[in-house]
Amino acid sequence: MEEHTAIPLSVDHVRTVLNSFKLGLEIIHFSSTTFTSLDAARAIGCNLGQIAKSMCLMAAGEPVLVVASGDRRLAEAKLAKFLDVGRKKIKIATPEQCVAIFGYPPGGVSPVGHRRSDIPILIDESLLRWDVVYAAAGTSNDNFGVNPEQLVVITGGTVLDCTIEQKRPTESAVMNTKGNLDISGEKPIRTGEDNV
Repeated sequence: MEEHTAIPLSVDHVRTVLNSFKLGLEIIHFSSTTFTSLDAARAIGCNLGQIAKSMCLMAAGEPVLVVASGDRRLAEAKLAKFLDVGRKKIKIATPEQCVAIFGYPPGGVSPVGHRRSDIPILIDESLLRWDVVYAAAGTSNDNFGVNPEQLVVITGGTVLDCTIEQKRPTESAVMNTKGNLDISGEKPIRTGEDNV
């Protein structure tokens, strides 16, 4: 059986989707990486909480996108209750699933313009405390700023409380072997083989 690798959707695809809303949302390209929330906050020059990180998940085998503040951590129990699945049924999508299902590689997953239009999008209420938040636009170097209420509209997302506070990352924050931000002194949540 021949294996097919999906090609990521482009920044131009995200731009076309954003332009369709006629809100004047512009994509900004950064020479430094915005792969993690901490990277993005540094590059953009904003508060870590203003980063609208897109978390690609598989819940009981079905894709779900959670968009949350960069200074928050997924609360699996809250999400599992909302989705009516067991906590252990929530897993991080693999990099291959991110591209094949959501359309973008990890670190660049946009909250809009996905490969599949039937993906439920959940917006954590923590984003609503900001006037402007910044989301990935298809790559780990491209982002766009948006008002959180506009983000809810353009994603068609459902607002809910599905995160908890996390310790503020410091200069000692490092990437773990799975490519996820590992904050010194904080035990990562385990979901199957992957960390959240």
